[in-house]
Amino acid sequence: MINIIYRLKYPKFFEESIDNIELDGVVVRPTYLSICKADQRYYQGSRPPEVLSQKLPMALIHEAVGEVVHDSKSVFDSGDNVVMIPNTPMGSDCYRANYSTLSKFRGSGFDGFTSDLVSLNHDRVVRLPDNFDLRVSSFIELMTVAYQGIMKFKEFKKASCGVLGVWGDGNLGYITALFLKEICHDSEIVVFGKHMENLNLFSFADKVYMINDVPEGFKIDHGFECVGSAASQSAIEQIINLINPQGTINLFGVSEYPIPINTRMVLEKGLTLQGNSRSEREDFEGVVSILQNNPNLFDYLSKLITNVCEIKSIDDLKKSFDRDYISDFGKTILKWEI
Repeated sequence: MINIIYRLKYPKFFEESIDNIELDGVVVRPTYLSICKADQRYYQGSRPPEVLSQKLPMALIHEAVGEVVHDSKSVFDSGDNVVMIPNTPMGSDCYRANYSTLSKFRGSGFDGFTSDLVSLNHDRVVRLPDNFDLRVSSFIELMTVAYQGIMKFKEFKKASCGVLGVWGDGNLGYITALFLKEICHDSEIVVFGKHMENLNLFSFADKVYMINDVPEGFKIDHGFECVGSAASQSAIEQIINLINPQGTINLFGVSEYPIPINTRMVLEKGLTLQGNSRSEREDFEGVVSILQNNPNLFDYLSKLITNVCEIKSIDDLKKSFDRDYISDFGKTILKWEI
């Protein structure tokens, strides 16, 4: 079957490419996609030149839902709404697939979801209930990153969980705090940020603080860093200063540069640093289950949607990335009609 893929050839320039698509798995037509900061780094050309030369041309976007058009095994019906899993194991080893070097990731190691059709293995597709908001569902992948980090934290934490602090008032901080509130019912969820207009949206949190206005003597039991870039240094430093002994610092933020950490205080307090990246099928199933059992979460998550762009041409795709780039907060959703 003929397929058209829309690849980023070099920063800020997309091109069409015609390819054949295999029919031995699940063939999905994308319907709603969501732009991630990682996509923007490729589009803006802010990744190191050697990385760009190695990975481009490449189709972007790893957050997407779609509609099944063909299933070689008839597991899915034509018309089923599904979320597509970008992490793709290419072999097996002793590591979780989202951390294995044998895995590839769509929109990073190979083509993402900006195409007419996408062929996936059956275990890379999770069916969505009919009543799900597909605009919100388009960024389920981002939710799964927070979810898998929280699940791993719950498995390995040592100290009490009275107060959980979340650093970052952006998209990931919002989702992480929201899911912590849902999963860790007995904990107090406190969010730290530097934009009060963003913090005002965290109505579900128990407390919110500007990072430069934290009450003297305030302590947390565990911290979740959702800041990223160079700013993660000051966030991690503040977490180390406020955290109680034997706490866990859960790192989610991505930085292109090395971040110094006060190891003296990490040792003195007996802290655990836990890295979190990407997710796997069980995390997608977990998030779908949480959303299905708690439909009120869609109201909170819909507040993250700041742009909805209809994509009917490559020019529309370019305009959507430009529009997303100037947005300080929230998600840009692509209604895929190209």
